[in-house]
Amino acid sequence: MASQLRVLDALDVASTQLYHFKAIVIAGMGFFTDAYDLFCISLVTKLLGRLYYHVEGAPKPGTLPPNVSAAVNGVAFCGTLSGQLFFGWLGDKLGRKKVYGITLILMFICSIASALSFGHSAKGVIATLCFFRFWLGFGIGGDYPLSATIMAEYANKKTRGAFIAAVFAMQGFGILAGGIVALIVSAIFDHKYKAPTYAVNAAASTVPQADYVWRIVLMVGAVPAALTYYWRMKMPETARYTALVAKNAGQAATDMSKVLNMEIESEQDKIERLRTDETKNYGLFSKEFARKHGLHLVGTTTTWFLLDIAFYSQNLFQKDIFSAIGWIPPAQTMNAIHEVYRIARAQTLIALCSTVPGYWFTVFLIDILGRFFIQILGFAMMTIFMFALALPYDHWKKDNHTAFVVLYSFTFFFANFGPNATTFIVPAEIFPARLRSTCHGISAASGKAGAIVGAFGFLYAAQSKDRTKTDAGYPPGIGIKNSLIMLGAINLAGTLFTLLVPESKGRSLEDLSGENDDAEKGRAAYVEGLKH
Repeated sequence: MASQLRVLDALDVASTQLYHFKAIVIAGMGFFTDAYDLFCISLVTKLLGRLYYHVEGAPKPGTLPPNVSAAVNGVAFCGTLSGQLFFGWLGDKLGRKKVYGITLILMFICSIASALSFGHSAKGVIATLCFFRFWLGFGIGGDYPLSATIMAEYANKKTRGAFIAAVFAMQGFGILAGGIVALIVSAIFDHKYKAPTYAVNAAASTVPQADYVWRIVLMVGAVPAALTYYWRMKMPETARYTALVAKNAGQAATDMSKVLNMEIESEQDKIERLRTDETKNYGLFSKEFARKHGLHLVGTTTTWFLLDIAFYSQNLFQKDIFSAIGWIPPAQTMNAIHEVYRIARAQTLIALCSTVPGYWFTVFLIDILGRFFIQILGFAMMTIFMFALALPYDHWKKDNHTAFVVLYSFTFFFANFGPNATTFIVPAEIFPARLRSTCHGISAASGKAGAIVGAFGFLYAAQSKDRTKTDAGYPPGIGIKNSLIMLGAINLAGTLFTLLVPESKGRSLEDLSGENDDAEKGRAAYVEGLKH
């Protein structure tokens, strides 16, 4: 384009208005639902083990066998990875808005269906649960590239980072809500259906009504999805998609005139010039894309992959670490429902004290400090805290549980005031509009591949080296201490790969993606002319 389209200029310089906050809430509620649905399963996996894998006469309550535990924890991630790639691509083909509603419907249906998993045998219930959690994950996957892209394309360039970060920060509230819902449901059932501990009476420690607890916790995830659907359908398509991808400048100008309450000229002639400019229409697998954005894509995919190995292995196995350091008592000293309550309480405290604050530090500081600085800082601090947890692990375990939990909270704080937020934000800013959703989907899918490594790999890795102390059905692993050392090394690698990711603070999306090259050249020539 000889110069930036006026409709895009208007968006770039628009003051913060009500529609910005509306977009944050509409996109953010999707993310709230995503986080709730992904993480609530870790609150009830111990209960599923007691309900469906109880062994008569065993000294400890039933637990999910390794393959079942890996499937229940990991199947939604496999769905999410597939959904990120598919809906990311579809968002660039059909438009952000059209695809946005499909993902919510899928999440709503599958949240309810996974809670209604049927069958009398363990195999029937778990198979049905895994089937619907895969498709739930598929819908969640679509929300990643679409929410980020929509918010990036609606925002002004001055506060764009904060707006996208605010959408992502709703993930923290989703994790927190999962813990609170599990706390309330388990407290009500524990009060209503009194049961002895497993050590006192193994069979009576799991009351039949406990089967409702996990189902209710999973089903509540459908509520925010249902509430958000109407507002998502009312949002207009983003001007950047309509103008730069659908090549309809008139519609883009009309839509944004309503949103911004101002008259905007359509400038279809500029769009026609863009349509015939081959240098602006290269595809994902072209040499031109590799030259301009290849290293950027390597940077966004590797950093997200490495971050999610650490982030998801921590989140999914918090309850195991809390048990190891004594925050959650041994399973045989509790009944089934009270165990859910204790796990939920520990995870809620961590979310409240470190996860949620970390996200909001990013929201308030990202447009001041920049994406690059926050990502480097986050990875570096996570590396330091992981090694601080790992190297004197035996000391923390024996003598100082509180210090261990404080250090552990700091790793979460710097994940969220750091790469967990920035890896989501940057891919929505640095790629061309016609490939933005696809490239974000690829980066996010790479992250979910890391989550799968974390979720599956660390189930086995964190097992004790002593065969007599491993969980039922698991081979000996490398232990929690060595697992934490591995996670520290992974975070260190993330710090290095961050060097491939460009800073995007305060620049227009078209400048970042190269869609404004002509305007840049024109400005440069003008400045050069002034010198002479």
